[in-house]
Amino acid sequence: MAFTVELEEWVGSVWHRFITRRASPDFPEARVEFARQQRALALLFRAMGGASGIGVEAASDRDLLLRRNVLQQIAGTCKQVPLAWRDDATLRLPSSLAVFPEAALNEELYRWLALLAAQSGQMRHWGRDNQRWTQQLLQRFPALRARYERLVDAHLQLRPDPASLNRSEAALERALCQALREPGSVEHFPRSERAAWPLPLWLYPPQNLVSPQTADLGEESEESLATAPGEQKSGRKRAKRIDDSTRDGGFLVVRLENLFSWSEHVDLDRWEDDSEDEDASKVADDLDELTLSRTRLRKGGGLKLHLDLPPADVDDVPLGEGIKLPEWDYRKQQLQDGFVNLQMMVPRDCEAQPLPQRLKASAHRLRRQFEHLRNDRQWLRQQTQGSELDMQAWLDFHVERAHGQCVERGLFMEQRQTRRDLACLLLADVSMSTDAHLNDEHRVIDVVRDSLLLFGETLSGLGDEFALYGFSSLRRQQVRMQELKSFDQRYDDNTRGRIQGLKPGYYTRMGAAIRHATHLLGQSKRRSKLLLLVTDGKPNDLDLYEGRYGVEDTREAVMQARRQGLTPFCITIDREAGDYLPYMFGANGYTLIRQPEQLPLRLPQLYRQLTQP
Repeated sequence: MAFTVELEEWVGSVWHRFITRRASPDFPEARVEFARQQRALALLFRAMGGASGIGVEAASDRDLLLRRNVLQQIAGTCKQVPLAWRDDATLRLPSSLAVFPEAALNEELYRWLALLAAQSGQMRHWGRDNQRWTQQLLQRFPALRARYERLVDAHLQLRPDPASLNRSEAALERALCQALREPGSVEHFPRSERAAWPLPLWLYPPQNLVSPQTADLGEESEESLATAPGEQKSGRKRAKRIDDSTRDGGFLVVRLENLFSWSEHVDLDRWEDDSEDEDASKVADDLDELTLSRTRLRKGGGLKLHLDLPPADVDDVPLGEGIKLPEWDYRKQQLQDGFVNLQMMVPRDCEAQPLPQRLKASAHRLRRQFEHLRNDRQWLRQQTQGSELDMQAWLDFHVERAHGQCVERGLFMEQRQTRRDLACLLLADVSMSTDAHLNDEHRVIDVVRDSLLLFGETLSGLGDEFALYGFSSLRRQQVRMQELKSFDQRYDDNTRGRIQGLKPGYYTRMGAAIRHATHLLGQSKRRSKLLLLVTDGKPNDLDLYEGRYGVEDTREAVMQARRQGLTPFCITIDREAGDYLPYMFGANGYTLIRQPEQLPLRLPQLYRQLTQP
């Protein structure tokens, strides 16, 4: 019996591979993976005019109502096809391409899609817009025409013969072929109940729009859902909502004494199993469509809970009234005045505490390392006169004279009384993501607390002017900024107690925090001003502050800080920071700490590198 089952499974697997291979229109031997091309395509997209804030990522396959042949119907293939599309935040390219029998052509197709996307804008009509973008691209770069024609000729050989289609589909096929050969020559497309065979050389409507199924290629909308940050592996998913009809109300049909607690009868939307499903992300990746359920509650009565903010008697203590701040809307290309409300706070019930015993040795070692930077007598190089010869300046002078580029400079060193004329404000992200565990013993927030403590110990011994703040947010009405130490306060046990009382929570509206930190640091009279940001992820919040919107607002806040003479610098532990931080802070405006446990010791060292004359 067992042998029969194994034989059936073997025959089934052989049949599946055979029929799938025969029915597939792709060329697996020439397949090109997007992951290998991603960085080069992103560079090409931005170099040819694509916005820097738009990410270049992989797209999941999408449904098209195609007319399939008998083999494809038997194999169940060609229901989904890889398509390229773009919205305001991302350019989505197929995760792999095997459209052509040559790998070189598939690579060329990736490059063509990146070039076309750089020229594209908002899509109003699938056919006319792609023709217009193609025409503009070829007119702007005539050298691309030969490559484009090569792709078109190779693709037309693979398209279905109009003679094998019915009248409406054949008319649409001829129009599309004409549009490929001569972009801009087709204004109206015939109607068809079935979608045309995919055009890999064109961009398709964004995922939240229906793919072009009819010949008028309209723009009907459907809902879409993105997976959670850190879990997105195959692009966006299609989604739909359904009403949860499992709860019909009615009378309580169990005896109250059988309930172990009152919470068992509270009408909360909870899982049957309170534990997290470790395979949820993998299951979501395997699904083509996600279904969301929304429980409809009665308008009156019942227990109402607000789980976003803690009660006022246990929340942090507010300092004064809220502060109205602007926010940058990249879609309108303007600042929205008074759009954000920022509330200064101090941690509640934080008693004065000494430095933890486990950090005392590190703090002592850092103080010793920074002794030579104190505001005392230091050697000044390249002076016109002095007590010592500056050997480095002397060598530079002779090398330049030998090459005929002699520049007058001082050749002496002199010891003078100097003063480090600088101020630093450290802004720490304490959003709920910092509650994540780094290992079995430490969370991100623990590392952030230790970093603030050692940073404060080092700079208090050094004598530099500094301030420490934490920040988080809950929509634009509640941006929270914890004051741990202002410029006017001493670094003492009260400050140490506030730092150790920091708790993670809420989200990361980074732009508002940077703007207020810029204002605070701008009031300092010091000549050099350094704004340090410590974070574990990209800007995000519950409202529209997500994706490109948050990135663009943060970038505008950083640029505003630079215009006011500040030096903003970001320290992150996010391994994906290279995808967005260069755009927000510049290529030299950030650093990645690959081992987060090293952040407490690395932070003072980074400060020394950034402030050394």
